Amino acid sequence: MTTHAVARRTRYIQLGVPAAVLGTLSAAIAATPASADAVTSPIERLQSTPTRIAPAEAPPASYTVQPGDTISSIANRFGLRTVDVLTWNGLGWRSVIYPGQTLSLTAGATTPTAPTAPVQTNPAATYTVATGDTVFSIAQRHGTSVDAVLSANGLTRASVIYPGQQLALTGSSAPPPAAAAVTPTAPAPVATGGQTHAVAAGDTLFAIAKKYGTTVAQLYALNGLASGAIIYPGQTLTVAAAPVTAPAPAAVATTPPAQLFATLDAEQAGNASIIIRVGRDLGVPDRGIAIALATAMVESSMRNLSSGDRDSVGLFQQRPSMGWGTPEQAIDADRSTRVFYGGAADPNGQASRGLLDIPGWESLRFTDAAQTVQISAYPERYGQWETQAYQWLGIHG
Repeated sequence: MTTHAVARRTRYIQLGVPAAVLGTLSAAIAATPASADAVTSPIERLQSTPTRIAPAEAPPASYTVQPGDTISSIANRFGLRTVDVLTWNGLGWRSVIYPGQTLSLTAGATTPTAPTAPVQTNPAATYTVATGDTVFSIAQRHGTSVDAVLSANGLTRASVIYPGQQLALTGSSAPPPAAAAVTPTAPAPVATGGQTHAVAAGDTLFAIAKKYGTTVAQLYALNGLASGAIIYPGQTLTVAAAPVTAPAPAAVATTPPAQLFATLDAEQAGNASIIIRVGRDLGVPDRGIAIALATAMVESSMRNLSSGDRDSVGLFQQRPSMGWGTPEQAIDADRSTRVFYGGAADPNGQASRGLLDIPGWESLRFTDAAQTVQISAYPERYGQWETQAYQWLGIHG
């Protein structure tokens, strides 16, 4: 045996494994990702019965948003529910947060803490909303408060602002002339010379605007609709007409919403039956089932949609990115209905908040009970279907 052969044999004995096997093990170890402790994807995190891992420390009273943060990621970081963080800060599912914004992470305060950034000492009398603006950022920039801006413009924390809208920045409680754009000036749909469109099943405002060579914003203005309005089959929309002033928009805000009625087609009736059956299985009172029916009508026209605003899907337009389950789970009509009801049998566990999780929901107004779950920018819409929802319960229950 040569000297080199002896050396090789000695190394084999000392290591206890052949060099080829050792090389394979080394490669496997080296293949371990450097970011093994990185946050898993939402679909990996959200199982059918998710469990929350307690945070290493209690959440702070407030948190300053960092680049890349989302409400959901902040809530997960501190072991909180996304819906609670939204509620504590007067935000909705569609709200946008930005770096430097301060969020409250405890109950009992719905207004973010005062900003530390420099502010203007002589704010302008009015301000034109730009893309990405929020009431909070505008108040911060002009040295005032969120409540002052809301009061000066006749808005609430559920109100939506949009690019081009003018906001008063003075202490006056009367909004500037353009503030009425929340319910835009519009001609009646039957205005002389106006072109109209009868909404069909599957229509969206975007598709209608594209078909007639106009914009969604123009459709809002022509029909007196608020941003994010729901359209429904059989509704007539004006798609081209000379703008005129809408009659008494202020009265609409103070008058209880009129009741809406619709006859369900086969698909809608089938989904209504699912909502009623699941409610019966869970022992939900008739009022709770009626609230679920009205909510599904507002959110999806009682259809199990595969898409919606951002990543919203399903009967209740639940958002997987906000903790409502995986996309596949949110579009499961039976499961999404159980998640809406919530309670001890909620398949989503503590990741979301359902109707039965709201203390005293039975004594809330019909529309307010739905709003506590959905956190919509237009909470009064649920109440528009209250009468009809009870009729559906009688027909399909």
